[in-house]
Amino acid sequence: MSQTTASKLADLREKLEAAKEPGGEKAIAKRAAKGICSPRERLNMLFDPGTFVEIGALVKAPGAGESGYGDGVVTGHGLVNGRPVAAFSHDQSVMGGSVGEMFGRKVSALMEFAGKTGCPMVGINDSAGARIQDAVTSLAWYAEMGRRNELLSGLTPQVSIILGKCAGGAVYTPANTDILVGVEDKSYMFVTGPDILKAVNGEDTSAEDLGSAHNQARWGNIHHVAKDEKAAFDWVREYLEYMPSTCHEEPPVINPGLEPEVTESDLALNEFMPDSDNAGYDMKDLIIRLFDDGAFHEIGELFAPNLLTGFARVDGHSVGIVANQPSVMAGTLDTDASEKATRFVRICNAFNIPLVFLVDTPGILPGVVEESKGTIRRSGKFLYAYVEADVPKITVVLRKAYGGAYAVMGCKQLGADLNFAWPTAKIAVMGAESAAVLLTRRQTEGLSAADADKVRRDFIDFYNVMMANPYLAAEKGYIDAVIEPSETRLQLRKALAQLRDKRIIRNPRKHYLMPI
Repeated sequence: MSQTTASKLADLREKLEAAKEPGGEKAIAKRAAKGICSPRERLNMLFDPGTFVEIGALVKAPGAGESGYGDGVVTGHGLVNGRPVAAFSHDQSVMGGSVGEMFGRKVSALMEFAGKTGCPMVGINDSAGARIQDAVTSLAWYAEMGRRNELLSGLTPQVSIILGKCAGGAVYTPANTDILVGVEDKSYMFVTGPDILKAVNGEDTSAEDLGSAHNQARWGNIHHVAKDEKAAFDWVREYLEYMPSTCHEEPPVINPGLEPEVTESDLALNEFMPDSDNAGYDMKDLIIRLFDDGAFHEIGELFAPNLLTGFARVDGHSVGIVANQPSVMAGTLDTDASEKATRFVRICNAFNIPLVFLVDTPGILPGVVEESKGTIRRSGKFLYAYVEADVPKITVVLRKAYGGAYAVMGCKQLGADLNFAWPTAKIAVMGAESAAVLLTRRQTEGLSAADADKVRRDFIDFYNVMMANPYLAAEKGYIDAVIEPSETRLQLRKALAQLRDKRIIRNPRKHYLMPI
């Protein structure tokens, strides 16, 4: 019996309608009971209205019925703030969003599409992990997707949004993307879930303790925790505004030329720094004064909070900020802070985003605990990442810059292009108090406690005035200029304008020193 064109169109419409909700009314009711969004609703929160174009809606695994459309994932592309982006979203209504062969083929093809067209890749993950009934086939396609992470790494921005309980391969692949975002009380990541842990080795734990968004953020695996799904997608949309579409382009320029003269806010910086060396302050209060629109898009706020990393703009152009946080551990650099900085510096370098370092640190944290965490190796990677970076690099020493922390925080000898210092800067091997303990030992032998204390205090005063200042470094050319704090914002604008065409040609080779 022949079919008419009208019947064929009707058949197509019926199939496309079924593909929108392959799990049917049962899946819709189950989602509603959980209070979660559908995969297409999530994609609509990411993309500009009406721009999402779906690919592979009618794909399904061999033998699957009407409920198998999509094979557990919705894939496609659209516009985010007017620029092309590719994205996929797990569909729990088909086998729990687990990975099967057609799922893997769809996502792998989309990743190749992102690489060929030069657009960011966003993964919305809400998956049970590998599809057990597909056995090795599921594992093979996890590996195929992982291989394509390498294809996109450093070529286009990759973002993973973790929603629901994601385990196994559903967290391995996101871990190799640039940025991971979670949602409070909704996002969980673990290699093996609590039920299997209890069955296999008797370990009794909760999903919250094992892999909540908050815990994974404190451990450095998630880089931002949003209050709800909409806030998570808004954060990702803003993040992509700081990034280029590919490493062959520049990030978008937004609102250049703001406030070209010294402002009242600039002048207030002359009184910003506390007189006491040990007084804390919030570095974010300074950052919002130095960069365009008072905006700071922080990355990894819960991991190693003694070091701030994030994006801002100078004269409309994206910059990456690495800054000590004096209000947490006095801004001391520990192993986690070094690891955090290493990853961030490498992302900025990959996507041609200049680096601005704001320095106020008493040094690198010593101790058995830090040594046991491999601080020598992991702190060394921070140094290596900075040397390797060939983007414009500017350092501003605000107050303390002691010992090895002075070196790794963007010193001239590691390749910083321009180094500035405030007159409050103290650049030395160590702080005055520590130096006094070492260098006045002989002079204080046999003295009374009061006399010994006076000798040390006199030495501290001498050390702070004559040695721990920015002028010795400036005399040797290690500091390009000592500037008034009120000049900082405009000096950064001039410096980055001067460095915008910086180019370094390196001999091609494979690096054996890996970042982490």
